[in-house]
Amino acid sequence: MVTERQGSPKPLIGRLVVVGLGLIGGSFARGLRERGVCREVVGVDLDAESRRLAVQLGVVDRSEADLASACVGAEVIMLAVPLLAMERVLGQLAALDLQDAILTDAGSAKGSIVRVARAVLGERIRHFVPGHPIAGSEQSGVEAANASLYRRHKVILTPLAETDAGALATVDRLWQALGADVEHMAVEHHDEVLAATSHLPHLLAFGLVDSLAHQSDNLDIFRYAAGGFRDFTRIAGSDPVMWHDIFLANREAVLRILDRFQGDLDQLRRAVAGGDGHHLLGVFTRARVAREHFSKILARRAYVDAMHSNDLIFLAQPGGSLSGRIRVPGDKSISHRSIMLGSLAEGVTEVEGFLEGEDALATIQAFRDMGVVIEGPHHGRVTVHGVGLHGLKAPVGPLYMGNSGTSMRLLSGLLAAQPFDTVLTGDASLSKRPMNRVAKPLREMGAVIETGPEGRPPLNIKGGQALTGMHYEMPMASAQVKSCLLLAGLYAAGQTSVTEPAPTRDHTERMLQGFGYPVQVEGATATVESGHRLSATRIEVPADISSAAFFLVAASIAEGSELVLEHVGINPTRTGVIDILKLMGGDISLENQRVVGGEPVADIRVRSAKLKGIEIPETLVPLAIDEFPVLFVAAACAEGRTVLRGAEELRVKESDRIQVMADGLIACGVKAEPTPDGIIIDGGPIGGGEVWAHGDHRIAMSFSIASLRASAPIRIHDCANVATSFPNFLDLCAQVGVRVAREGQA
Repeated sequence: MVTERQGSPKPLIGRLVVVGLGLIGGSFARGLRERGVCREVVGVDLDAESRRLAVQLGVVDRSEADLASACVGAEVIMLAVPLLAMERVLGQLAALDLQDAILTDAGSAKGSIVRVARAVLGERIRHFVPGHPIAGSEQSGVEAANASLYRRHKVILTPLAETDAGALATVDRLWQALGADVEHMAVEHHDEVLAATSHLPHLLAFGLVDSLAHQSDNLDIFRYAAGGFRDFTRIAGSDPVMWHDIFLANREAVLRILDRFQGDLDQLRRAVAGGDGHHLLGVFTRARVAREHFSKILARRAYVDAMHSNDLIFLAQPGGSLSGRIRVPGDKSISHRSIMLGSLAEGVTEVEGFLEGEDALATIQAFRDMGVVIEGPHHGRVTVHGVGLHGLKAPVGPLYMGNSGTSMRLLSGLLAAQPFDTVLTGDASLSKRPMNRVAKPLREMGAVIETGPEGRPPLNIKGGQALTGMHYEMPMASAQVKSCLLLAGLYAAGQTSVTEPAPTRDHTERMLQGFGYPVQVEGATATVESGHRLSATRIEVPADISSAAFFLVAASIAEGSELVLEHVGINPTRTGVIDILKLMGGDISLENQRVVGGEPVADIRVRSAKLKGIEIPETLVPLAIDEFPVLFVAAACAEGRTVLRGAEELRVKESDRIQVMADGLIACGVKAEPTPDGIIIDGGPIGGGEVWAHGDHRIAMSFSIASLRASAPIRIHDCANVATSFPNFLDLCAQVGVRVAREGQA
C-alpha cells in the first residue's frame, strides 16, 4: 500500500517508522508527513483495516504488518503501542539489525519501558529517547489522526544517562516540527508527576462512575447528574484497555500518590463527620484558586488576567474635562497589611473595601500557602481566619509574590523568625528589584537570608533563627523597610525601634494598634517589643490616595473640571500629592473628614486650576513617592519650571520612573531633563505620540491622564500591569470623561 507526495520541502530525516497507528501514532505520522519532515513515513500495525485507512487517509506513505520489513533503512522508529505491548515490540526490535536507528516512544509511564529497554537493547540503549506527548482526544483509531494534535501541547522527553546527544536532538526537532512545547525530565520525576496529574484523576473517575453504577438508585443518580458530575466523569469514557496497561505499568508511582490522596480524603471525611467547617473551608478556598495560582507561577505572571497581553496598548484621545463623583479602589498598602496582620491575629478579621488587584492577591495567596483560611475577596470583602503569631505552617514550595515588592519586603520580616525555611520569588520585574535594604538590617537582628545576585530576588530565608531587637537608623526613608523591621520585631527578643530620616506612611503602626498590639511612636522613631498578641478586628479600607492621584491631577489640568473623590484615605504620611498640587496652585478641598478604623478619610473635591512650576520641597518627597509619575504630568501642564530632587528611589521601582517618564514626556514634545535623583520639567504644550510604559502601571496611567492636555492622541504601549493596582481604571476614566481605552475598543 503506497501513496505519492508532491512538492515537499527538504526532509529532516529519511525514513520514519511509526509502530501503532492509533490516535497518538497516527497523529505523529500524519503531522510529520504533511510538513515534509521525513522523506518517507512507514506505518506498522497488526490490524489490516488500520493499515489500509492509514494509507488512504494520507497518514503514512505505506504500511506494513511485518515489523522487520518496515524497519529496513529506518532512521527513526516511534513506538506508539499500548504499554504492555511495549516489552514485546522492544524485544522484536532488539533482534533486528537497525544500524544506528533512533528509537523513541509515546508511552505515558516511563519507568517500566526504560527497565525493559535496558534489559533487551544492550548497547543500543544509547539510541533510545523515551518520550511522552501530553495530548489526546476522546476519539481513537487511525481515522482520528490529527496533524495538529500536538500543536501547543507539552511533550516530555526523559533522556537516560546513556542517551546519545544527537539522538535526543533529532527527536526534539521532530516534536518541535509538530508545534509541540518540548521539555526534558528525569524518568522517575515524570512518573510521579503523571501519576498525580493524569493517572489519579482517571482512577477516581473510573472508580466513582463504577461505584455509583452499583447503587440501587443508580438510574436517578445519572438522571439528575449536573454539569459538574459530567465534566468530572467525562474521562471515565477513556479506553479501558489502555488505562489498564497504564496503571499496571506505573503502579508504584500511582500507589504513592493514591496513598497521599487517601490521607487527605480521610481528613475530609473526619471533617464532615465532626462538623469541622474550618477544615472544609480551608480546603475549598485553597482549591478554588489553586489552578489559577500555579498557572501564574508557571507563566511568571501575576494574578489578574483581564488585562494581560504581550503588548496591551492604551489609546488616549486628546482633550476633555472631568465631572461627577467616584470612588477609586481601596488602598493597596492597607489591603496588604490587613491580610498580614489578620492572619497573625487570634480570631476572625473582616475586611471591607479590599483592593482586588494582583499585588494584594499575591499576599492572600502567600498566607493561604502557609495554612491560613481566607475567604474571598468578593466585592471587596475578605474574611481572614487568623492563626496567631505562631500559627503559620511551612509552605510546600516557594511563595510567589508576582509583581509585589510590598509583599516580598514585608513578608521577609515576618518570615525571618518563623521555625521553617521559606523562599520568596516573583515575576521578571520584581526579580530585578533590590532587596538588600531589608536583608541587611534583618541579618543584624540574627536572620539568615540569602539573595540572588546584587541583592535581588529570590530570597531564601532560613527558619529557626532567634532574632534580637535592635535600633535601626534608616539611611533612606522607606515605609517598606520600616514595616519589615517592625514586623520582625514582633518576634525579636526585647525592643525593636526604627528611626526614619523623613516621614513615611505609617499604616503598619496604626494597624498594629488597631489589632491591639502596642506601638510606641516618638517623633521619627517607632518601637515595638515582642510578647504581645494581635486580636482580630474589623477593617474598612479607605480609597487609595495613590489611585486618587491620577484623578486629582486630571481634574486640575483639564479646563472646566470639577470632581469629587469619595472616602479617600488622607493619612498625613500619604498626602504629599495634595500638598504638592496645592503648592502648584491646585484647587483642592477636603470635605466630610472622619476617622475609619484608625485611618483618617475624606471626600476630596478638586477643580481645574492654572498650575505653576515649583521646586518640590524634599520634605514632601517621601510623602508622594508613588505619585510622582502623574505629578510629572501636572508639571508638564504648569507654567514655568518644576524641579524634583532627593527622589533617587524612583529609579528602582517597577521601572526607572524618572527615566521612563522623561522619555515619554520628551516623545510628546515636553522639555524634561532627568537627573540622578530627580527631574527638571519645563511646562508647555503636550503633543501626541508613542510612549512605552515598560510594564509599569503608574507610567501607563500617567500618560493616559496627559492626553487631557495633548494636541493629538497618545498611544501607550505595555499597559497590561494596570491591573496590578487599579483594576477598573479604564471604567472610571470613561465615567468621568477621560477618553482612554484599550486599542481596538470603543
